[in-house]
Amino acid sequence: MAKAKTEAASRAKKFRILSIDGGGIRGIIPGQILVKVEKLIQETTGEKDARIADYFDLIAGTSTGGILTCVYLAPAPGTSRPQYTAEDAVRFYLDRGDEVFDLSLWQRVRSVGGLRDEKYAADGLEEALDDHFKEMKVSELLRPCLVTAYDIQRRRAHFFTQHDAKTNDAWDFLVKDVCRATSAAPTFFEAARVKSMTQVPYALIDGGLFANNPTLCAYAEARSKVQFKNRIAKEMLILSLGTGGVKRQYPYKLAKDWGALEWIVPVLDIMMSGVAETVDYQLGMMFDAVNAQDQYLRINPDLGEADNDMDDASQANLNALRDAGQEAAEKHESELRDFVAKICA
Repeated sequence: MAKAKTEAASRAKKFRILSIDGGGIRGIIPGQILVKVEKLIQETTGEKDARIADYFDLIAGTSTGGILTCVYLAPAPGTSRPQYTAEDAVRFYLDRGDEVFDLSLWQRVRSVGGLRDEKYAADGLEEALDDHFKEMKVSELLRPCLVTAYDIQRRRAHFFTQHDAKTNDAWDFLVKDVCRATSAAPTFFEAARVKSMTQVPYALIDGGLFANNPTLCAYAEARSKVQFKNRIAKEMLILSLGTGGVKRQYPYKLAKDWGALEWIVPVLDIMMSGVAETVDYQLGMMFDAVNAQDQYLRINPDLGEADNDMDDASQANLNALRDAGQEAAEKHESELRDFVAKICA
């Protein structure tokens, strides 16, 4: 009887998921929205030290969203508390963005603008990740998480998960390697070669190629493997954040004569935005089917004055992205406030 009551109480509490899209430097936008969410959590609970990690049961991210996921879940050395605030996560981009997307003259010439080789050397990205995560392992992250990548040798999706890493070294990796792998966007950075704690090598690229919006992956993970598994949409609360974007139009008169070279960038652009929109549609229908529309919140704001490019780390664009995130947080404050009230209940 006691066990039955415990299980009933567990199921009465909604399983809370945060999902963050890929989008390069545009990760500033969901990062800034989560600054607002963290402040609302502190205001709602009266806990001035409350953090994003404290009020979500699973965090999922792709590419830049994967990096943010690891920042929110990184523990302070020797503690079980988050090392970084939501403000710190945004500062990661503002302080290091120009180093990550640093295009030297030699690299520009050698890569022919990214056509013959990766556009950027990975040194700046790897140094920034090493500074933030050192030798931290996925198993040491504070909450269950899911970070996407794609294995180009085994030809299958690869999911880095904290809850699996805690039980099996074969699924455990250095956090900085996870971030490097999930953000290895073709044409931007070379593929990542990382090893598990059991020294098995993996050749991985950006998970955005198949799950730029990882929300449905997070839903499936919660249903199958995370605590309180087999839950349905009605027993979940999901906040899904995009990185903004203005859809580029590709006029038929131009596109009809394109070959492989001309289609490279448009195909990546269309694929990433199309996948994100499809996942949003699927989740919306799933929550609608169980009359729980208010338990799924998707925000993918306009870019405002910011550049659509994922690698524009100029100071002007960094400021514009931060402004776009702040404006989105203000525009959706009522929805965010209602959502925070639910996750804090």
